[in-house]
Amino acid sequence: MTGSKQQIALITPVATEIQQEALAFVADGHEAKAVKCLRKASGLGLPEAQAALQLLRSGKALPADYPQALENLEALDSDLMRELGSSLAEGDSVKAVKVLRERMDLSLTSGYRLIKQLEDREAS
Repeated sequence: MTGSKQQIALITPVATEIQQEALAFVADGHEAKAVKCLRKASGLGLPEAQAALQLLRSGKALPADYPQALENLEALDSDLMRELGSSLAEGDSVKAVKVLRERMDLSLTSGYRLIKQLEDREAS
């Protein structure tokens, strides 16, 4: 199972200023510019950026950083979080990144950063 476009948008950080800029483009009738703005700032693909914009338009904030993205992932898929935690407890962060990427259809960079955030959180 891979993450839906909306789930991917909910676990990909986008700076608050960029979210506001995208909404301003929409208010001015420039939806394509809003999507382009989100894509450029986050690395989201076109369908995922469109889903992110839809979330913003409905009043839902996107995560602004990786700690918030990790909280969203936890809320979306607690089973996946347990699996990732088990991999990290075994000292296998590479496996954790691989599982996360496969299950949520994330880029290597996003997967790595989320796992790094999880490692840091569990270490403290």
